[in-house]
Amino acid sequence: MEIYEVAGKKRIDDFHQVPDLIYRNDPNYTPMLRQMVENTFDPQKNVRYKNGDARRWVLKKNGKNIGRIAAFFDSGYSESYDQPTGCFGFFECIDNQEAASLLFDTARDWLKTNGMEAMDGPVNFGENFFYWGLLSDGFQPQTFGMQYHKPYYRYLFENYGLKTFYEQYSYSMDITHPDLPDRFWKIAAWVAKKPGYSYRHFTFREQDKFIRDFIEIHRQAWSKHSNYKPAGFDELKDLIQEAKFILDEEFIWFVYYNNEPIAFFMMVPDLNQILRKIKSGKLSLWNILKLIYYKRTKTISRCRVIVLGVIPKFQRLGIESGIFYQLKQVMLRKPWYNDMEMSWVGDFNPKMNALFKSFGAKQSLTHLTMRYHFNPEKEFKRAAIIN
Repeated sequence: MEIYEVAGKKRIDDFHQVPDLIYRNDPNYTPMLRQMVENTFDPQKNVRYKNGDARRWVLKKNGKNIGRIAAFFDSGYSESYDQPTGCFGFFECIDNQEAASLLFDTARDWLKTNGMEAMDGPVNFGENFFYWGLLSDGFQPQTFGMQYHKPYYRYLFENYGLKTFYEQYSYSMDITHPDLPDRFWKIAAWVAKKPGYSYRHFTFREQDKFIRDFIEIHRQAWSKHSNYKPAGFDELKDLIQEAKFILDEEFIWFVYYNNEPIAFFMMVPDLNQILRKIKSGKLSLWNILKLIYYKRTKTISRCRVIVLGVIPKFQRLGIESGIFYQLKQVMLRKPWYNDMEMSWVGDFNPKMNALFKSFGAKQSLTHLTMRYHFNPEKEFKRAAIIN
């Protein structure tokens, strides 16, 4: 077996061809958008390079691509823990422990040379709502941005010595379904109409204002999380521009109290339902035309909630139900959407898990974020529970 650092078009092509071997004839798999992956590893397009770095490799045997991995770090993440912690991701490998261990060793050694003492994965060199965690339960077609893996991957990880740092739970529900009790909607309607509160959905025309409002909500609502990193205006604006073709303005909501931002909700259509028809992660002109056609013909029936946050002062006041009241009106106007996935919530956040269950949502997926200490004597600790 030989391992090569990805540099140049040939190695980039090899990197993207590895999943074709691993998931051949697997109907549950949807390829990642190649453009999104390449933007992740472009220092001109990924702001995390300002305070970090990344490398990626391809593993070959007898000239065939049999595995791949990326390693990366940025100070916002690495300095959030007891020890400098880097990350790895975009891992794919045949069912062979020797091959997997060689990939993990390569990522570990590079991170070591950059001062890291542990690594988390499989995660993304970007926001944690895209391509984060190892699938361990729910081997079914995933929503856009959620990772799909072969069941044997968990054994490759655990046999190497990786341990579960936290579990990530995803939930599924139909927001228009009559099983939700009338009492819930009565309370939601009451909350939505309380004096002083206002609900506004995002518009691209006012995106700069909404980005600033999100930054303030994010600062207050997420700052207690162990790997909190302040959201940057330029980073968020780039992310919106990159994802503009899949965003729906009425799927992104802000809540205000006396015109001050207090809560944020974001949901995206499940682009994977189209990508599975295209059967390619490449956005060629022909594939873009097909994507536009399928989107306009209302092929997408599922959406994914990726962010829901309320600043501490307004938690436990039912603000979330007020958001869902607004969202229900949207979904009734767009009846082709019949499934909503809420993904993901860490096991370190029992309040949010309880909230989704109170809505009648059913747990549908489990992913794992795993950690490996380079010093085997270092005490392993699970992610701390958010009080």
